[in-house]
Amino acid sequence: MWALQFTPRVATVEGCAVVLEVWASLRLFKGAEALKARVADEAPDLGVTGIGWAPTALGSLALARCDEELDDRAMETVLDALPLLALNAASLQVETLARAGINTLGQLRRLPRPATSRRFGEDLLVALDQTYGLRPETFEWETIPEEFQARFELPAREENAPALMAYARPMLLQMCGWLAARHTGAEGFRLTWVHDSMRAKDAGPSGDLVIRSSSPMRDANHFTKLLSEHLAKVELLAPVGELKLEAVGVERVTEESLSLFPQTTNAGEALTLALERVASRLGAKRVLQPYEVDEHRAEWTTLWSPVAKRKNRKQGDVEPLPAPTFLLERPLKLTVRNERPFYQGRLIPIVGPERVEGGWWNRLPGASLATQHAEREYWTVQSEIAGTLWIFSTREETGEPAWYLHGMFS
Repeated sequence: MWALQFTPRVATVEGCAVVLEVWASLRLFKGAEALKARVADEAPDLGVTGIGWAPTALGSLALARCDEELDDRAMETVLDALPLLALNAASLQVETLARAGINTLGQLRRLPRPATSRRFGEDLLVALDQTYGLRPETFEWETIPEEFQARFELPAREENAPALMAYARPMLLQMCGWLAARHTGAEGFRLTWVHDSMRAKDAGPSGDLVIRSSSPMRDANHFTKLLSEHLAKVELLAPVGELKLEAVGVERVTEESLSLFPQTTNAGEALTLALERVASRLGAKRVLQPYEVDEHRAEWTTLWSPVAKRKNRKQGDVEPLPAPTFLLERPLKLTVRNERPFYQGRLIPIVGPERVEGGWWNRLPGASLATQHAEREYWTVQSEIAGTLWIFSTREETGEPAWYLHGMFS
C-alpha cells in the first residue's frame, strides 16, 4: 500500500494523509518500481511531503511520516525502530510511555499485553497489530463530492499575477483527478483570487478569470498552459492572499475503447489544443475555425467562430445536394447570348434547376433595411473548355434576368 503525507494547504487544517491500495493495479502501472518513480515525480506538486510503501496501511503511513523505506529489510525490523509518533494511537500516550523508557514501536510491542491493555486501552494494541499485519484492517469508502471547489491560502501576499501559477497548478491537478474519478470532463474552470484586506477602495474584494476549452476534457497540462497564457496578461489590482478554483461545464465524457493493436493518433485533437493555446496568447477573435451549418445558401454553409467556442448545432437528416469543389468568393456575372449563359463556350445543362430562396433574416452590416435575401435557380452545366460548372439565374434589382458562375467541380 501507498501512504501519502500532505502538508497543510489551508491555515485552519492540520496535516493529513491518504492511504492507497495499489497491489491489484501494479500491472496497469507497469510494476511497483515504475509506480514508485511516477508517484515520487508527481506527488510533490500536490503538496505531498512523505511517501511510504508497506503491505499494511498503518505501516505505510508510519514509514511516510518518518521518511523511511523497507528496502531489503523485514517490515518488523524497520517498524520497530520508528518513534511512537509514527502511530496515532501511540502518539496519544507518548509522555506516559517516555517516562517508562518506551520510545519506539519495538519497545512498545515487547510490553506485557494484558497490562498494556488495562493501562492504555485495547485500541492501542489493535492499532499496533494492524500496523504489523497481525490483524485485518477495515476501511471506509471515500465519497467523491458532487461539485469541485478548491481553496488555497497563499503563504505570503502575492502582487504578480504570473506567480499565482505555482499555487494554481496543484489545484488544477486536483480538479483533473476529481474529473477522472467521476468519469467526466470540464469545459473549463474559474480561478478567483481574493485581495488582501489592506487594499485600495477601487480594487474590489476579488478578481477572477474564466478559461474555457472547445470540448469537455481533463487534460491538466492543457489547462495549465492556458492558465499560464492568460495570467501573463493579467494585472492584479491589489495583493492576493487566497485562491479559489471551480470547475465549469462538467459533463460526462465517453471513454475511448482501447485496442490490443496499435492505433493511429488523433492529430485533429492535438491541433485543436494547440490553436486554443495560440488563441489565449493572441486573443480569441484572432484565431478562428470553420464549421458547417444547415444552410441552403452556399455562401452561408460555412461559418467562422473562435476556437474555444463550442458548436452545439445538430445537423439535420437532410440529403446533401451536389456541391462544387471550388466556390468563388463572389459570383461572376456571365455573358448572355440568345437568352442563354455563355462562359468559354456553350454551356450544356446537366442537372437543374434547384430553387434556392431565403435570407431575409440576415441583415447587411451597417444597413437598417437591406438584407442578404436570395432568389436563385442553380444549374449544373458542362463546358467543353472549363469543365463542369455550377451556375445560377436570378433577377437584378432592375428586374432584368442575369446569370452568374458560382462554383466549379473538380
